[in-house]
Amino acid sequence: MQKFAQVCSRQHRLGLVPSSLTTSRLQTLPAQAARTFATDAPPRPKIPTEPRPRSRFLRRSLTAARYSGYALLSGTFGVLAIGAGIFIHDAFTYTDKHVDRVPVSPLALHPERGGPKDLPVVRVQVDDEEDEEAKRLSEKPKLVIVGGGWGAIAAMQSMSPGDYHVTVVASETFTTFTPLLPSAAVGTVQIRSLIEPIRKIIARLRGHFISGKAVDLVMSERLLEVETGDKHRIYIPYDKLVIACGSTSSTHGVPGLEHCFQLKTISDAQAIRRRIMDNFEAASLPTTTPEERKRLLSFVVCGGGPTGVETAAEIYDFCQEDIMNYYPKICREEVSIHVIQSREHILNTYSEAISKYAEAKFRRDNVDLITSARVGEVHDDRVSYTVRSPDGNVTKHEIPTNFVLWSTGIAMNPFTQRVSNLLPNQVHKKAIEVDAHLRVKGAPLGEVYAIGDCATVETSVVSHLLELVDEADKDKNGKIDFDEFDFMVSRIKHRIPMSEDHLQKVRTLFDLYDSDADNSLSLNELCTLLEEIGNKITALPATAQVASQQGKYLGKKFSQLAKQREVLIANDVREMDEAVSGPFRYTHLGSLAYIGNAAVFDLGKMSFMGGLVAMYAWRSIYWSEQVSARTRALLMIDWIIRGVWGRDLSRL
Repeated sequence: MQKFAQVCSRQHRLGLVPSSLTTSRLQTLPAQAARTFATDAPPRPKIPTEPRPRSRFLRRSLTAARYSGYALLSGTFGVLAIGAGIFIHDAFTYTDKHVDRVPVSPLALHPERGGPKDLPVVRVQVDDEEDEEAKRLSEKPKLVIVGGGWGAIAAMQSMSPGDYHVTVVASETFTTFTPLLPSAAVGTVQIRSLIEPIRKIIARLRGHFISGKAVDLVMSERLLEVETGDKHRIYIPYDKLVIACGSTSSTHGVPGLEHCFQLKTISDAQAIRRRIMDNFEAASLPTTTPEERKRLLSFVVCGGGPTGVETAAEIYDFCQEDIMNYYPKICREEVSIHVIQSREHILNTYSEAISKYAEAKFRRDNVDLITSARVGEVHDDRVSYTVRSPDGNVTKHEIPTNFVLWSTGIAMNPFTQRVSNLLPNQVHKKAIEVDAHLRVKGAPLGEVYAIGDCATVETSVVSHLLELVDEADKDKNGKIDFDEFDFMVSRIKHRIPMSEDHLQKVRTLFDLYDSDADNSLSLNELCTLLEEIGNKITALPATAQVASQQGKYLGKKFSQLAKQREVLIANDVREMDEAVSGPFRYTHLGSLAYIGNAAVFDLGKMSFMGGLVAMYAWRSIYWSEQVSARTRALLMIDWIIRGVWGRDLSRL
């Protein structure tokens, strides 16, 4: 208080404090007022002190909290944005839209009848007159595509809109991503994630879809006979027809295949999943005998190709990751997986290193590999097979089982068999033979094409012998000298591009088959040369990769034909395909297969195989090859759900 009085006296002398405020009166001020007055004095200057350094843990915690806040804020705004987008979509979608008095042609509602069987001829579709764009397309050339697989979808996606009046005929209303069917068969991914409606794909072309299956072909009148879903038969006229209806599994004359499953369609995957779940549920019952439990949990795969190997791997993963956790342990103990392969190695179309890696992986996983074996008969409760030993002895064996997958080779389906029978020069037993431009051999030029598993590009060179000699033999003496042979080689490469690898050393070939050393090749010498070259050419494999490339090739060619059609007709060009495009050339991008938390890649001269890294590379490739962004999103969600919560164990 004394110090405070001295401050007041000094301020009084300077005229800052009234005279009434004296020291005596200050003494009577309440202590609280004195303290308040004292706070008005200017503060003493403080000596700055160094801030204490924060610990590394604290700094990192604050940084993590800051970025977590940013992420949370961003996620919140993202969710709000998505919600707003959905709200806007719903607001503008669910409105009172009415469609009144849509114009429909009388011919669409009551088609005229015709053709050899006097069936309705669908020359006009129901929606051909609903707007101006539809009317314009109805006057375009009619392109009919049979099938909804890889080849058909690739053709539709690579075509330019507005060039053709497109009609797709398929028994299923959707296209399927077939390489992941083994995953769908055990619930790793859901069925809906592998399919895309065909109508959504052809909407870009303003195309039409007919649910049915092709049964016959009238080439003279350009009519395709179709059996619709309600079992009615109709004719669909075409200007160009693309056959892309796939194939069926080859039986190889083995009896009892009605007890087997196949894996080519969504229905097959659903049936396999139901059988697998039924087997495990029955094996879990206390009344099931040990012998019956062992039979129920025995899974036999006939065929060591990619489909068979991937199915065996998926069943193994299912047992390891889900059966162990949710079923009695004895079920996992009794599971046995058997792969029966007729060749010496599984994945025999891949490199030798990949085959050995896959075999070693399966042996570590206790998957029973039975090679150099042939299935003799399939019963409802067992599989009989024979094994040939290296010394030539044949022994017979049996495997008790309640599940058999048949995945060995391909064969013609009824429609492709019918088309093959209509043409006298179709001699291939498994597919329709097409030329290098994918035109069906024997059909009217530029009208009928075939792609995918139902087709095979010709490899026979000797069948073109007379045409090649007629083109090359300039002096018409019946012999081909070296210059003429060199020209002939160029024509062979143009007709059959797959022969290029076997026609590199022209001079060496000429000298090798010039048996009489007269510096010319006779017809007999040429026939022998061309026959041996044809035997060396390997046919293209029946894979999704081949079908997709063929579909893209056809789609682009059709667009070029549409653009140049008037010019080609004006110039009376007969072989329009050759005028706008070169022959089809297949580019092998590699093969891949899943073998259970691991994957293998065969890239031609280079092979890649490994564990989780390879598996994620395998997933990435299949993810990028999806038909639409919708299926990509669904597939990604399925993989996340499987990783966090496991597979769906319900039976649907």
